[in-house]
Amino acid sequence: MRLPRLRHPVISYRRARLLPRRVRRFDREANRWVNARRDRRARDGGLRRLSRAADRGRLWFVIAGALVVIGRPRAALRGVLSLAAASLVANLVGKKIFGGPRPVLVDVPIGRRLAVYPTSASFPSGHSASAAAFATGVGLEAPVVGAAIAPVAAGVAYSRLHVGAHWLSDVIGGVAIGAAIALAGRALVPVRRAHEHPPREPGERIALPALVDGAGLLMFVNPSSGADVIRADPRRTIERELPAASLHELTGAEEPAALVRRALAGQTPPRVLGVCGGDGSVAALAQIARDTGLPLLVLPGGTFNHFARAAGVDTLDAGIHALREGRGLRVAVAELDAGDTPLTVLNTGSVGIYPDFVARREVYREQLGTWLGGVVAAWRVLRHAEPIDIELDGESLRVWSVFTSVGRNDPARVATMQRWSMDDDVLDVRVLHARGPRRHAMASLAFGRRTAALARVLRLMPRASDIERRLVPEIALGLPDRGGDVPAFAHDGELEARPRADAHGRYGVRLRMIPGALDVYG
Repeated sequence: MRLPRLRHPVISYRRARLLPRRVRRFDREANRWVNARRDRRARDGGLRRLSRAADRGRLWFVIAGALVVIGRPRAALRGVLSLAAASLVANLVGKKIFGGPRPVLVDVPIGRRLAVYPTSASFPSGHSASAAAFATGVGLEAPVVGAAIAPVAAGVAYSRLHVGAHWLSDVIGGVAIGAAIALAGRALVPVRRAHEHPPREPGERIALPALVDGAGLLMFVNPSSGADVIRADPRRTIERELPAASLHELTGAEEPAALVRRALAGQTPPRVLGVCGGDGSVAALAQIARDTGLPLLVLPGGTFNHFARAAGVDTLDAGIHALREGRGLRVAVAELDAGDTPLTVLNTGSVGIYPDFVARREVYREQLGTWLGGVVAAWRVLRHAEPIDIELDGESLRVWSVFTSVGRNDPARVATMQRWSMDDDVLDVRVLHARGPRRHAMASLAFGRRTAALARVLRLMPRASDIERRLVPEIALGLPDRGGDVPAFAHDGELEARPRADAHGRYGVRLRMIPGALDVYG
């Protein structure tokens, strides 16, 4: 068996005495008691592996990734940021001020020893600080998840005492620092509770056909939407709650527009068109609903579901209840004209760095999933994105991005993903001029209200003078043909094929508001 290297840092006598003599005596008694215990080999090995797994925060980063996958990105972000801050305070401040030697390894049973021990000062325990900070940060956003992680964090903290890497006071001090840092972060970036939503204008309320069992509903389900988000199969819920509905999967085998036309020509034509999927699927069916004059039922089934949430349909049950009650909204949409058939835009349209991000995300999504693929895509765009030269309503501009929201939106944001107004008659245009660094342009894509606030605190957001806002009924964009597979325009999280460029290597895109163009349940 390879024995660990019994090395300790050279700590001055002054630093060793900063902790009170009573605390040091208590530490020696606690370590003597722990080392005297004769635990089973499996327990010793498990705690040793747990301690190693938490080296450099690896364990917590893995858990954070799992939280993102199951739909808890805010909890993961707060946990990781709390961990980073606590690690800095513990290692760069605490150890410099208090220091102190580590326990003597000859007193630690051989079966518990690590292969290599750290040579830094003893107080406080960085592992314990990181564990407490991560668990507390996650618990602030998601109390139930935090409670599930807490025993793991406690196990990591105890493991540092069990393997002889720290004194008991080191562990207690680290836990106190980590928890305090996470709680202080709550004052800087307040926790968003489950009932908090962005301001939402409900739009004109209207009565729509009330379908109790789904008879008269032609429903499309996109089986690939939100495929990497852990949730119950929406099709089973729809079949159980709306047994008389006609369900079809969006598989690409047949265009939904052709299927709708055939159904309308049948003996029992549908009275309502429905879709369960992400924003891209909803936008495609919204165009068909406008063409056929049918009201639209939107059920959230994608990763983000911005339009469904804006309409007040946060869950499948909420949408089904609105269908049974016949409660609806008359909402405004935008229409995208890029030279071919006009397309319906429900939330936002954009040019610049966001379409580049979406294109790269599509490349990585099949291998890494939506969340991790999005992280890799953001990193690639951060390294390689370049500003573009456009014409906006005849004015030549050099920009990082142009975001256009359907209706007025949060004035403090650059990237507007979810609409706030359902019956507004203007486009809310945000122009990010290419005057600042690329990292500021990428930080402008902070999609959550709190993440955007945090980016501002860290001074990553663009300067206010670099952001221009316009409220207009329509816009005309002249875009460069950058060649290759580089996209030009994205709307509702989906890329649009580039139209044919003119003789000067440019092509035009026009976006205009259409008030009261769509009836939806909500």
